[in-house]
Amino acid sequence: MAGVESKSMDSPDEVRSPEKTNIDLVNVGETEVGRFTFQPGWRWSECIKPVVGTESCQMEHLGYALSGRIHIEHEDGTGHEIGSGEAYLIRPGHDAWVVGDEPFVGIEFKSAADYAKS
Repeated sequence: MAGVESKSMDSPDEVRSPEKTNIDLVNVGETEVGRFTFQPGWRWSECIKPVVGTESCQMEHLGYALSGRIHIEHEDGTGHEIGSGEAYLIRPGHDAWVVGDEPFVGIEFKSAADYAKS
């Protein structure tokens, strides 16, 4: 077994493309890494909710924002904005939307395998 394994996000093992969404997924070792791209106008409750069928996003996200901004709104009314250069942990039970006219691009390490799957 080799000591290093790497894969290019530009040659994903799987691609998911709900409305205004692109998920590039690579399998590295025994885990998955995803590049999530959300276009301006993307909102979880409009683009992903119809795919997964839950009232709010039930995934826990661990990632790093490469570009753009996203606003997270939890069911308890608390909100937070994440922007380029920030590492993040988002707990389950939220809606989210792109802020501004630049796509949000994030690399996800925790929810990639199951995000945007029915």
